[in-house]
Amino acid sequence: MTYDNSTTTHAASLPLASGDWELDPLHSAVNFTIRHLGIAKVRGRFGEVQAGLYVGGTADDVRVSAEIALASIDTGNQDRDAHTRSAELLDVEKRPTMAFRSTRVSGDGEEWSMEGDLTIGDVTRPVTFAVEFGGVVDSPVDSRKHAGFEATGEIRRSDFGLDFGTGFLGDVVKVQLDMQFVEPQEQGG
Repeated sequence: MTYDNSTTTHAASLPLASGDWELDPLHSAVNFTIRHLGIAKVRGRFGEVQAGLYVGGTADDVRVSAEIALASIDTGNQDRDAHTRSAELLDVEKRPTMAFRSTRVSGDGEEWSMEGDLTIGDVTRPVTFAVEFGGVVDSPVDSRKHAGFEATGEIRRSDFGLDFGTGFLGDVVKVQLDMQFVEPQEQGG
């Protein structure tokens, strides 16, 4: 992965320990909204998500990656989900995953921005997410620090060659990621 930090002159320091933070899948979700017939919204989520967060000393050193199994789509309607997985729509046989790799993280306090490359099938496009940092707390369950983030953004289906359903499905998909990561365990202890 290439990471260009040449445009950042002052890197914000982070209130997170350095290292690889692991995803807490029980307290994380990838949700989306898309317009149907231009008059209503269909909401859904993806149930199978893998994500990683690497934290260095500054925002310049942060790396985020995620991979989502497209077949894990859940809109609350089994027939609609089966049709969405089919070759006519997402074609999960041909496009099994959606992957994201960050290229730049910037911000301060609770408000951040994350730029990166989103790949669906064989198409990769740049995307930007607004990120709200929820904070860090010690979990009473595992006695480790947990950090929470909400990332929101929009993608255009047509940018990824997913222009099926024109006329009944909107082109813009609003994405909301609620992610919780667990601090790395100390080495040697």
